[in-house]
Amino acid sequence: MVESLSALLSAVLGPDGDRELERLLVDPAGRVGVPDATCRAVWDAVPEPVRERVLTDASGELMRPAPLLHAGAWARAFRDGDRGAYEDAAWGLQERVSLLTLAAVLTGESADATEVPGACPHLDAAIDGLVAFAEASTWCWAPHERFAAERGDLVPDPDDPYLDLGAAEVASLFAWADHALGPHLDRRMPGLRRRLRREVERRVLLPFERRRDWRWIGADGGANNWNPWIHGAVLAAALLLLCEDDARRARLVRLVVRGLDHYVATLPDDGGIDEGIAYWWVGACRLLEILDLLAEVGGPVLDARRAPLLSKLLRYPQRMHFGDDWYVNVGDAPARLTADQPWQVPFRWGARLGQPETVAHALAGARRQHSAAPPRAGLGRALTALADEQWCQAVTADEPGPSAPWLARESWLPRLQLLVARETAACTDGLALAVKAGHNGEHHNHLDVGSYWVAAHGRPLVVDVGRPTYTTQTFGPDRYEAWPFRSGWHNVPEPGTAQQPGPAHRARDVRVELGPDATGMTAELSGAYPPGTLTRWDRTVRLVRADGTAPPHVSVEDRWEGRRESVVLHHVLAGHVEHGAGWATVTAPGGEGLVMHWDPRVAVASVVRKELDDPQLTRSWGDHLTRLTLTVRAPGDQGSVAVRWLLADVAVRHPEEGTQRFAAALLKKRGATPSISNR
Repeated sequence: MVESLSALLSAVLGPDGDRELERLLVDPAGRVGVPDATCRAVWDAVPEPVRERVLTDASGELMRPAPLLHAGAWARAFRDGDRGAYEDAAWGLQERVSLLTLAAVLTGESADATEVPGACPHLDAAIDGLVAFAEASTWCWAPHERFAAERGDLVPDPDDPYLDLGAAEVASLFAWADHALGPHLDRRMPGLRRRLRREVERRVLLPFERRRDWRWIGADGGANNWNPWIHGAVLAAALLLLCEDDARRARLVRLVVRGLDHYVATLPDDGGIDEGIAYWWVGACRLLEILDLLAEVGGPVLDARRAPLLSKLLRYPQRMHFGDDWYVNVGDAPARLTADQPWQVPFRWGARLGQPETVAHALAGARRQHSAAPPRAGLGRALTALADEQWCQAVTADEPGPSAPWLARESWLPRLQLLVARETAACTDGLALAVKAGHNGEHHNHLDVGSYWVAAHGRPLVVDVGRPTYTTQTFGPDRYEAWPFRSGWHNVPEPGTAQQPGPAHRARDVRVELGPDATGMTAELSGAYPPGTLTRWDRTVRLVRADGTAPPHVSVEDRWEGRRESVVLHHVLAGHVEHGAGWATVTAPGGEGLVMHWDPRVAVASVVRKELDDPQLTRSWGDHLTRLTLTVRAPGDQGSVAVRWLLADVAVRHPEEGTQRFAAALLKKRGATPSISNR
């Protein structure tokens, strides 16, 4: 992406850059694409279905008590590791304020200060939430508050605030609420806007300016989603709240751009995100939003939106898509994308960069989550969506047919060593495969070098568990004590020992096959295990679309060298599982099914049912997952195991001995009528 954003800025501003930037940024709030609540031409034009959704949700929210920010809940992160007790309340209060602000903007609620309570229900309740945040001792999420931890305190010091994601979220909320409701706040609650500015100044802007060694900036080369997440909040505060100080605003923008350079430098040139699909929305997506905001307030001088990398970065979500709300979930990402994403960002960028498939994917995603402007995604994002007439009209237009043009036949990300392939492009019919190599020092890493996914008709059945609910332990030295992070609960071999964490434990000799008949990856995996465990382990995973003798299938072949007492291969399955000698079936509640088979003379299967009660996991998988483990009967100095996966409705027609029998039984349980012809 050019040399850097800073270099681009310096090049276009010239030798007197600071003064030129200061001149460009005079009255930036007036050039932001979101007007305040008094601009009724914009807000009254929001389509009725979008307006109705916001107002209906807001009415329901007014019936509920506001979440409370308790000190005891905050302290639980240190007492018993439960960080959700406080963070869920903070997110809930933020979502409440965002939703009620949207409703106040859409209805145009305003009142003189002398009016009786209850005259402006949405505005008043939003004000209450803003004041609750202003009165809180900290905006920081407890596990991040290193200053208090270093003192051994459970009570954060308001005079020594830690700038983290929680603080960034509230600062952004204050900036956009002030921008959208400003004239009404002046009349309804005089003095509140001054208080909002003071709190953002004290908790965010001053710490951002005074300390340049924040780890999240990533000056050591380790930048992740924290970087654009926090920089985006600082930029919004600088442009929307500090309108009276032109010189300082320009300095803050310079610092933001300089800090973003560290994040941009970490982005691989294939457009991949090793943090996973969920973190694209709070990392790369926020970078795109920052570039939009800079271009809005600075015009062509601050427009870096046609850098080559951005087109690839924009495609990452569509490349990870299996079908419906299911995605390839590397790292800590859940398998099912939550319904609170700012789909207007890829929609707008797809149109700008001439990527119609990205536009189509964004529209499908928004319609699936039944919201053009989900408030949980953030107030600024929701306001931007509502103010975008083209976006709102597109979301509410008649839905197109079932075509999914963004689903490519295959996508290969060489820097991440991640391959995604499907049987048929532009639709979810048939098999889909994802396989990763990589290393065990990635952001939000799981011990999963060599793991793979198999989906049937868009639904993954050979799966990655995803992350459980975060605790204080999650990002500490005991991270891999949690079972979903271990290699034993990923679809990888276990040659007598588990994979080890760290970037040194990686795949080697990674090769890919890309073609119309087959797509696959081969990787040597011995480096993922403790030194000396193996001489070599080669895994080849292929999606075979046509080979002249067999129906479409996924094949997994493992070959190893090095004396082993024990060799097992794990397979995490989502659905009802049955198995016998050389075969297994997995069937999802919706009816999608896969058949697995192997040589029973080589390996024997066993299954473990894992009951689930963590809401982060049950949302994707229901009440359980099943791990099917193949144990090699005689590993020896060298050996091999081959596994094949077929769709159940295809396997019933497969002539191989035994396959027809259990595939037909599977379809019969689903209420289908099996056909045993060999078409």
